[in-house]
Amino acid sequence: MTRRARHRRRPIAAVLTAVAALTASLLSTAQLGVTASAATDTTAGSNTATVFYYTKTSNWSTYNLHWAPDGGSWTTVPGTAMQAACTDWVKKTVDLGSATGLQATFNNGSGTWDNNGGKNYSLGTGTVVVKDGVIAHSDPCGTDNGGTATPSSSPSPSPGQSSTGASTTVYYYTKTRNWSAYDLHYAPNGGTWTTVPGVAMEAACTDWVKKTVDLGTATGLQATFNNGSGTWDNNGGKNYALGTGVVTVKDGVVGSTAPCATGSPSPSPSPSASAGSSPSPSPSPSASASASASPSPSASSSAPAGKSATVFYSTAVVGWSIVNLHYAPAGGSWTAVPGVGMQLACPGWYKRTVDLGSAATMAATFNNGNGTWDNNNGANYVVPAGVSTVQNSKVTANAADPCAAVVPDTTAPSAPGSVAANATDTSIVLTWEPSTDNVGVTGYQVTRSGGTKGTSVINVGSTVYSDSGLEARTVYTYTVKALDAAGNVSAASAAAVATTGDAPPAAKPGEMIGTDPRKDPIYFVLTARFYDGDTSNDRGGNQDVKSGNAANDDPMFRGDFKGLVQKLDYIKGLGFSAIWITPVVLNRSDYDYHGYHGYDFYKVDPRLESAGASYQDLINAAHAKGVKIYQDVVYNHSSRWGAKGLYVPTVYGVRDAQWSWYYDEKQPGFEYDGLTVEPKSGKSYYNGDLWSTTQPAGQTCVGWGTPTQYKSPEGYTIYNCQWPSPTSGMFPSKYYHQCWIGNWEGEDSRSCWLADDLADFNTENAEVQNYLIGAYNKYIDMGVDGFRVDTAVHVPRVTWNRRFLPAIQQRVTQDWGPAKAQNFFVFGEVAAFVNDKWNRGSVNHSAQFYTWKERKDYTSDDVQAALDQYNYEEQLGTGNQPTSTNAFLDGNTYHAPDHSKFSGMNIIDMRMHMNFGDAHNAFGNGKDSDDSTNDATYNVVYVDSHDYGPNKSSVRYTGGTDAWAENMALMWTFRGIPTLYYGSEIEFQAGKQIDCGPSCPLATTGRAYYGDHVEGTVTASDFSVVSSASGAVATTLQQPLVKQVQRLNQIRRAIPALQMGQYSTEGVSGGMSFKRRYTDATSGVDSFALVTVTDAATFTGIPNGTYKDAVSGDVRTVTNGAMSIAAPGKGNLRVYVLDLGGKNAAPGKIGTDGPYLK
Repeated sequence: MTRRARHRRRPIAAVLTAVAALTASLLSTAQLGVTASAATDTTAGSNTATVFYYTKTSNWSTYNLHWAPDGGSWTTVPGTAMQAACTDWVKKTVDLGSATGLQATFNNGSGTWDNNGGKNYSLGTGTVVVKDGVIAHSDPCGTDNGGTATPSSSPSPSPGQSSTGASTTVYYYTKTRNWSAYDLHYAPNGGTWTTVPGVAMEAACTDWVKKTVDLGTATGLQATFNNGSGTWDNNGGKNYALGTGVVTVKDGVVGSTAPCATGSPSPSPSPSASAGSSPSPSPSPSASASASASPSPSASSSAPAGKSATVFYSTAVVGWSIVNLHYAPAGGSWTAVPGVGMQLACPGWYKRTVDLGSAATMAATFNNGNGTWDNNNGANYVVPAGVSTVQNSKVTANAADPCAAVVPDTTAPSAPGSVAANATDTSIVLTWEPSTDNVGVTGYQVTRSGGTKGTSVINVGSTVYSDSGLEARTVYTYTVKALDAAGNVSAASAAAVATTGDAPPAAKPGEMIGTDPRKDPIYFVLTARFYDGDTSNDRGGNQDVKSGNAANDDPMFRGDFKGLVQKLDYIKGLGFSAIWITPVVLNRSDYDYHGYHGYDFYKVDPRLESAGASYQDLINAAHAKGVKIYQDVVYNHSSRWGAKGLYVPTVYGVRDAQWSWYYDEKQPGFEYDGLTVEPKSGKSYYNGDLWSTTQPAGQTCVGWGTPTQYKSPEGYTIYNCQWPSPTSGMFPSKYYHQCWIGNWEGEDSRSCWLADDLADFNTENAEVQNYLIGAYNKYIDMGVDGFRVDTAVHVPRVTWNRRFLPAIQQRVTQDWGPAKAQNFFVFGEVAAFVNDKWNRGSVNHSAQFYTWKERKDYTSDDVQAALDQYNYEEQLGTGNQPTSTNAFLDGNTYHAPDHSKFSGMNIIDMRMHMNFGDAHNAFGNGKDSDDSTNDATYNVVYVDSHDYGPNKSSVRYTGGTDAWAENMALMWTFRGIPTLYYGSEIEFQAGKQIDCGPSCPLATTGRAYYGDHVEGTVTASDFSVVSSASGAVATTLQQPLVKQVQRLNQIRRAIPALQMGQYSTEGVSGGMSFKRRYTDATSGVDSFALVTVTDAATFTGIPNGTYKDAVSGDVRTVTNGAMSIAAPGKGNLRVYVLDLGGKNAAPGKIGTDGPYLK
């Protein structure tokens, strides 16, 4: 998990969170000011930018401009000092050379930054003004050649502008959104917001819409954009701060140049064959905005005078939510683009009646108001007078009204028959014959009674239901009802009764495998989305319907440990000997299948476990096959509902006429576990234990239960303290931090909240430390083989080095001994989405920084030590950080690595990940960072993940099969540990948005359910060797990238140099070419290999002897210390291994030729 809008909240949550933040801000904000005398700045060159920065709202004592010309390098932190310009303003003139703009941030020289919410400011040449996040271009000091400012309290209006007020023409870029409608929701500075969804924007030119708004006396506006249907772009929750005149907003960047050429639009629309793809999700807007559906466009309700045509247009194929009719009566003129709006007549049909005058027909096209057209493939539609329908490119004249009243379906399905219940241990499988219906059965409702937990009801989509985790030796009774699309419910079936047996014995604790982690390629799975071995623990949560998952019969919690156990042979058959699984602790939030919203860190989430398939069973089953388990862990934050056993917040709630639907009644004795359905509410996501109308003793949330001016999307009153927030006083400071992150490269990124659903632990508090250490000791005791550390960069390095990493080593050593402890693999996520070696010049936010121990002692006070460490290392800067040769050969010689300064945490190679859009770029960038990493041979290397694709792409990798094969060839032979995200072996969901929260179905994302591709049976007789397979999985195993990864794993497993070797490019010419060697005197291993991926290569200064290629089997004898290798081709490689005889004999050709390796 990185800093991202990954776990999006529902609309109510969005508004409640924003209100909590705004209220706290209003209660704590002080009025600040600063005065500076005017000064003159000299111009540094012909291509310059003079940057003015507003000081009144920051009130710093010093102002620095940290900047980089477009395409150039950044200044050294903190940048260049700015000079006083006039009251409330400082400025700096900078020489841009040949650049046409710059990236800029501002700071006070003491660690406080304004970097535009993490995006930096994109500025142009000439005079540029930055005021409270708004970019303008008028000199605020009124200077002329360095003269003094002449203020004017009553400026004259510009020519052609009304003197009654200013206006802004806002252009919004549509290409990367592809919404069907665009609304501008705004508030003039100091004024009130428009009514949601705002005002409609009009088509301006290709890929742009626009809207001109009157600001009155305001000098700017706050703005958000939406599609009228609940999807928003609100600048990451900060809203857009815009000025007057022409303003453009393109992919989060604000500009001031009109993007559209002047002139009249062409009367003929530009055709488009399709309506485009689904829109990208955006977070809900901030406090002043609330989401509601876009209103239907208005249309004439009756036919005008003269001949008329009533047109019904079907949107079943195009999927538009707004339709315009652009038409011309025969012999007449076309309407202005985009035409006249059509009215929603009934689901899937839009209607418009138009006057044809004396004409008998009209030419017609249709569009969504955003540049997407249906013009009958360029021929236009010919629509006659009267009633016509246009459907699937066909005009039907004299058509029947498609929206005529339909006789409602009131016939219920038949009752399910032959219901049978069969018990095994503490599980019961229920089966029945399908019901019949006059239209169609859509699902079934299973009611269970018996046991101590009362009656529960669950909906299922098939005629089989598996119910697990029941009480032992207990009688359970089941009935089943059938449902149809009209909401009709059948009579209940005859009851089926079964008695459970004894609970299966608990699995015994396992023991970690304890071998060198560099030997083990990693397969990364989102457990809940991989394979469903037990449908009884599937849970959709309270976003199941809203997200669209319910319509796909695809609950968010679907895959489980039982499914993973069943498919271990698939993973082993691919050749992987380690599995990284997402967090296993009990989660609690609206959308928590991913595991990063931990609630009870001491409990495994029951939605992942089954009888006989507990977490311990998974670990034991994997170890039995020689496969390691790496558990994803979170030390930085809990769920928004806190951490059970440490602190759980109570929010304000009331079961009145407005809110009783949302707040469940308290049920004493019921304990949330994510799986069990609370009988009264009928929910597994019961919330009755989280709210109170009366403020609890010791609860310090400010303004408890007082109504605010805001309303929910349903129009209900919103109250203070109705939602968790760091700044409201709801969370005690000893357990949780009290602020939002303001600067992602500042100290606050380690001591404030990332998002409202990630409550940021005060990791410098001893109680918090002990809570987390105790929780993760439990999983070490179970025998896990390592931890992947989520959001590692958001915890101070000194805290890792003093508290958490030593505690891990201590427990592993205690459990499994020092030899295995040194191979307990800890690798951290230090998200740095830049191409710099050091993250924007900040060492504290760079991945390699976390691989080193501290180099000085700090105070025993962990809070102060964290600040001291941050400032000390930041002042030393990038040029004074430790370096290492642990990843590099000395010529052709392997040397013992020096790990004396190793922190205990390895890293995900974010820099290679960022650059895997092209393997050559990834190779070059990876090499560049290796000398500042303690030992880069332990780097975890992947192309894409559950968060991002290369270059921070929001979609799963789309480079194509050849590029994938090339990336794999590099990852499996270069230093580091190759890692593959589930499904990449078949390019699963390529190009699909990785995550959209609950705003779209999971099936449409990069986190879709993978189980359909691995259905069937599979047996692996060894790593990369499948002895038998049937069903869908057999087809999957024949895919070209599956063959690629299987053979790469075979080759890597057979050559120690590729697993653990140091590398060098000395004496090597070629694109992606290098030599590797690993030597271990104790075991007698000496492995030396020459590698080239895709490209031709020449190696000089290498040892003489016989070399055998592991890919082609080619044999070369070197007598002059040199070898040249022809280009093997994209996705192919050569691995020439020096034959040293005995146990170090070269293996020759490994595996069989495939589509790429041959």
